[in-house]
Amino acid sequence: MTFRIPRIYPILDAAIIPSTGRREFLRRLGDELAAAGVTLLEYRNKTGDEAELFADAEILRAAMPQRGIKLILDDRVDLVEKLQFDGVHVDVGDLSPGEARHWLGPASIIGTFGGSEALVPGVLSGPADYFSIGPVYATTTKQTAKAPIGTVGVKRLRAEAGPDAILVAVGGIKLENLQEIFEAGATTVAVAAAIFRSADPAAEFRRWVEAVG
Repeated sequence: MTFRIPRIYPILDAAIIPSTGRREFLRRLGDELAAAGVTLLEYRNKTGDEAELFADAEILRAAMPQRGIKLILDDRVDLVEKLQFDGVHVDVGDLSPGEARHWLGPASIIGTFGGSEALVPGVLSGPADYFSIGPVYATTTKQTAKAPIGTVGVKRLRAEAGPDAILVAVGGIKLENLQEIFEAGATTVAVAAAIFRSADPAAEFRRWVEAVG
């Protein structure tokens, strides 16, 4: 991956986007996040139809990519190129990272689920650029039956993965436990609720970046 993954990046779940004034909300949000220094954004929409994904993507592309921001689509490998996104995040049950790479080619960013209690067997030998781990804590924005692994789990997965794997910690992370997650071995932290349920997501993102230092 030629793009350097940031220490913090937001996951925008479509569930937080209001149905009334949707276009203006996304246009303003994208512009403010770009101004706040976001360099990577994952867009997740589990329930919308293709028309909704296309409409949202058009607004986000207009607000963000001309500033060098990378847009990652959750799950939908088949729509990445049509939406002119930069890559995809695939979980267990989606297409495999190998299939995603075959579809999208070498230039796309490919992320995948790396593990919870232990690494997914063989995941490090695949073509993914980064590996999400967790949930670190209980999460309200993504349905999962996996138990929170805490910082002990992050340390265990880092030891198993080795020093070079890009491990992205996800799930219930708050500003007050950010540093301990990095100290446990996470490369990056991806945040959904803690940023987008704030009254001012862009200002909240800046606070997280400042906390990383």
